[in-house]
Amino acid sequence: MSSLRIPVSSKSEPLTLRGDLPESRLFSAGEYQRMAESGVIGEDEAVELIEGRIVYMAAKDHKHAVATKRVNRFFSSKLADHVIVSVQDPILLNDFSEPEPDIALLQPPDERYLESHPRPADILLVLEIADTSLPYDRDVKGPLFARNQIIEFCLLNLQTRELEDYRDPSPEGYRSKRTYREEEIFNLVAFPDLSIKVKDLLPPADTKRRKRK
Repeated sequence: MSSLRIPVSSKSEPLTLRGDLPESRLFSAGEYQRMAESGVIGEDEAVELIEGRIVYMAAKDHKHAVATKRVNRFFSSKLADHVIVSVQDPILLNDFSEPEPDIALLQPPDERYLESHPRPADILLVLEIADTSLPYDRDVKGPLFARNQIIEFCLLNLQTRELEDYRDPSPEGYRSKRTYREEEIFNLVAFPDLSIKVKDLLPPADTKRRKRK
């Protein structure tokens, strides 16, 4: 299996591929799905398809896991009758991209996804939880979501304990970005009446570390 490992770091700088890399073969979403069904891609392999390339995803630490549970619990309790809360499951952006975002809010009912993964018209929100994966989530996946008309992309930044809210997608990226601190409140494009405090989505602050500073 041809795969591409994109490095991640705590620095928020754009990720680019070296110009001297040999030409690689791109995979379609259909080929990628057949590789998973046949076992070429193992069930336990943490990979996703990004613009035809099979990319290894960053390992998720305990803070990421706690944040994922909190975000899932919040949206499940507030929007249970209006959305399907998808947790780290595939979405089909186009014929060559099948990422697995941490959280996606989908149009119900779930029966509509028996034959295909959710597509952009089905997706009300994509939310990624980022620590070491911050450059990849912001600079690779964010523009990909914009190019495929995901109406809202939120990035929960565990490093700064902030939420970046991206709206108004275009082929060049999102035209609108606003950053909220942990005590601030934001809403969603699809649900403007729902008030969300950033702190309610974050893992508890490391009070011991703060005291040592």
